[in-house]
Formats: sequence, structure tokens, C-alpha cells
Amino acid sequence: MNIHNVGKIDRVVRLVIGLTLFGIYFTEVFPDDINQYVLFGAFMLLITSIRSCCPVYMLLGRGTCSTGNTHSSKFIETKKLDVNKYK
Repeated sequence: MNIHNVGKIDRVVRLVIGLTLFGIYFTEVFPDDINQYVLFGAFMLLITSIRSCCPVYMLLGRGTCSTGNTHSSKFIETKKLDVNKYK
């Protein structure tokens, strides 16, 4: 099931920030323990950019992709994930 909740501009921003974090990781600007978090952040941003799906948006029931309608709202309502259902 493909759930897209990340819009085009959001994808580009995530891609640019992810690539920047990869550059910071490989230039070793931070100490090794912090550098691992930078690498994790870069991977997460790139994965969510490529898949057009953000788990945080899903949990919040939000998204930034348009539905094709002419409403002025830039955010669409998506179904909020019920976390207690899977316990």
C-alpha cells in the first residue's frame, strides 16, 4: 500500500538537507558519537524523500502533498494511525 503524505517542495527540502548532512558526516565536522546521529538523520530524510511518506506526518494525521482540488489549504487531512491498536 502506497501512502504519500510528503509534497514536492517538502521532498526537495528533505533531499537537500539529507545530502548536506551526508556531506557533514563524511567531512567529520562533529565527534564520532554525534556524527552517528547526523548519519541517521541523513538516512531518514533521504528515505522519506524518496518514498514520499513520512511516519511522523502519519502519526500526526497530516501531510504536505496536494489532493488535486482547488482548496486554499496546503495541508491535507490523513487518517491518524491508531498506535494502541497494534499493542
